Amino acid sequence: MAMHDSWNDQQPIYRQLRDRVAASVLAGAFKEGESVPSVRQVSSEAKINHITVSKAYQELVDEGVLEVRRGRGMFVVAGAKQLLLAQEKQKFIEQELPALAARLQQLDIAPSQLLDLLKDSLS
Repeated sequence: MAMHDSWNDQQPIYRQLRDRVAASVLAGAFKEGESVPSVRQVSSEAKINHITVSKAYQELVDEGVLEVRRGRGMFVVAGAKQLLLAQEKQKFIEQELPALAARLQQLDIAPSQLLDLLKDSLS
């Protein structure tokens, strides 16, 4: 996971970090049952406050993606990838798809044109 990337001003850093960890779980970089980098390690590598890292990790714990194992660290929960995938699909359907539909309408792009463009870009 690229912890040293720059942070944007669009949302809080802890939220960006949470999203990066979630993306790493979805991509398989952090596998279920494996540990994630420690708060101290992430804080040092990303040059951010350890409280910020803790807040990002706590959000993932609250979501059921990570769990704390006393004395051993933070681990990816079994089923985390499936859970995140379901969350991301729901977010796409509720937020990104309506925005895309509005943009298509604004640009007068027909759904059939979009499908053709998608097919071309996915092949």
